[in-house]
Amino acid sequence: MDWVALFCDVDDFCQRFETLCCQRQLAQHEPKRHRNRRMASSEIMTILIAFHASNARTFKHFYLKLMTQHKTEFPQLVTYQRFVELMPTVLLPLAAYLQTRFGDVTGIAFVDSTKLAVCGNKRITRNRVFAGIAEIGRTTMGWFFGFKLHLVINECGELLSVVLTPGNVDDREPLGTLSKRLFGKLFGDKGYISADWFTQLWEQGVQLVTAIRRNMHNRLMPLVDKILLRKRSLIETVNDQLKNIAQIEHTRHRSPVNFAVNLLAGLISYTHQPKKPSLRVSDEERAQLTELAPATST
Repeated sequence: MDWVALFCDVDDFCQRFETLCCQRQLAQHEPKRHRNRRMASSEIMTILIAFHASNARTFKHFYLKLMTQHKTEFPQLVTYQRFVELMPTVLLPLAAYLQTRFGDVTGIAFVDSTKLAVCGNKRITRNRVFAGIAEIGRTTMGWFFGFKLHLVINECGELLSVVLTPGNVDDREPLGTLSKRLFGKLFGDKGYISADWFTQLWEQGVQLVTAIRRNMHNRLMPLVDKILLRKRSLIETVNDQLKNIAQIEHTRHRSPVNFAVNLLAGLISYTHQPKKPSLRVSDEERAQLTELAPATST
């Protein structure tokens, strides 16, 4: 990853973001002292995003060992403990910056969810960090304690929408939020089968395409939909890269806020990835593929 290009992009955003925040800030009755931090928000965000693009497995090792090679770029580096204390201050800028990194809606989208366990199953009853926040959920791989990350991507592997829910939330529940910007066709697995959601999304200009269960009657499906439905593994590849390369899931969190910071920085790091999993679809093929079929409930 090009650190200079990353910092310039983040710093330009932070300047605009801080200006808008000052304009919309509520007036305070009592004046408060605002001391400038040693490190700017753009520097903190750059380091967090760069960590998720590195080969380091823990942020502590990355900061104490690898950051020594970048002291010239970050002359005002603070201690590791102080940096951990500063991480919650960039939660809101990271969330806003992620919105600017979403890709273009092309008419072809894939939806899926992945678990984010925050502790091992044997330690669920002893977990206090996420008590009352995370929940026990179940996937095809078994039970877990944590959250679910719901994603929508286009055929280029770019993120279009992200929603985080507790682990016991049904995959179909966040569809309304995930599909706000979408049009065309949305492909999902069998967990998204719902006649009500199919009708609601169709009224929004989105056709929900899913496979059928064994106990369901067979139904006709256009050949292009069958082909794209088989390509749904694209979003599973994205989930795999988010977990194994961007490292958005681990069980060492000691703060819910820093968990959110780690998740946002990992998602942003993926958006800066130069090569993403994608389908090779031309503009002409995309126009044919996104042509809506007659409305039929799943």
